[in-house]
Amino acid sequence: MSEYGVYGIGHALVDLQFAVEDSLLRELGIAKGVMTLVDEGRRREILDRLSDPVNRASGGSAANTVITVARFGGRARYAFQVGEDDWGRFYRKDLTAAGVDSNPACRIPGETGQCLVMVTPDAERSMLTFLGASGTMGPRQVDPEGIAASRFVYLEGYLLTTEVGFQACRMASAIAREVGVEVSLTLSDPSVVEAFRDRFKVLADDGVDLLFCNEEEAAVLTGVGDPQEATSRLADLSARVCVTLGAGGALTAERGSPPRLVRGVEAKAVDTTGAGDTFAGGVLYGLASGHSLKESARLGNYAAAAVVSLFGPRLETEMAPLVDEILRDRAPPPAALIT
Repeated sequence: MSEYGVYGIGHALVDLQFAVEDSLLRELGIAKGVMTLVDEGRRREILDRLSDPVNRASGGSAANTVITVARFGGRARYAFQVGEDDWGRFYRKDLTAAGVDSNPACRIPGETGQCLVMVTPDAERSMLTFLGASGTMGPRQVDPEGIAASRFVYLEGYLLTTEVGFQACRMASAIAREVGVEVSLTLSDPSVVEAFRDRFKVLADDGVDLLFCNEEEAAVLTGVGDPQEATSRLADLSARVCVTLGAGGALTAERGSPPRLVRGVEAKAVDTTGAGDTFAGGVLYGLASGHSLKESARLGNYAAAAVVSLFGPRLETEMAPLVDEILRDRAPPPAALIT
């Protein structure tokens, strides 16, 4: 039996969330609804215009996913890199408190990365990412023994924005294939897919067993606007595919079979940060626990509905007691979990 359900690899960013108006995004020239990389100067310029954050947490896309696995009662390990500073200490402590194991050698001199997440009244999130120490996250942080002890490796698409991050993904994928561990990949963001399409194709050629994306990312990678058709084409690249449709749920497909819709869970969204990451965590937990792809997508949909019901990128509620109820469609409305 594997020690870990999921071994995640991604950027380590302290998520700082702010409630803002659309007018401020326009004034500051911030692209709405996507992730934009920024340097130290731009980060400070934006922070000078913002009030205190409404939430702060150890984040990064893959971190949100492995934390979700832990919230469901699974075991997860995370490969990342932070700086030797106060934010780095906060990050490591917060991740451990969330129930996720990590590599003790994850620290280097420098400043820990941050993601400034601006949430507008329509619950849309716009992200400005300062990579900091995570900008050199690469193969040195990949742990072959941790991968071998896992059911799934989970690769964060944002890592493909740097050469060392791309090489870390390829190295982890090669190790996983050698020891019989399944490889999962998230596309992360449409702008990243557009800019680094060739790197995504290389990873797909290396071998991907499970692919996660939303409908916009699917359209960018395949060139097809219809989500059903895009999902079918993605199933040519990966043995299993999950394409999220927001409140509409998710399309799932297994190679050789047509896509099927797994309906969403009704929720009042206040912040969409982490929705896709949380969905992926629910699916990975389900599959690692022996559930079908459809059942796992139901877990992912419920978890995503719960996380968009609160400010913050991740679940704070233990989900393990709800698994059977979710699968039987008898779980309480996600808003009931928010305290």
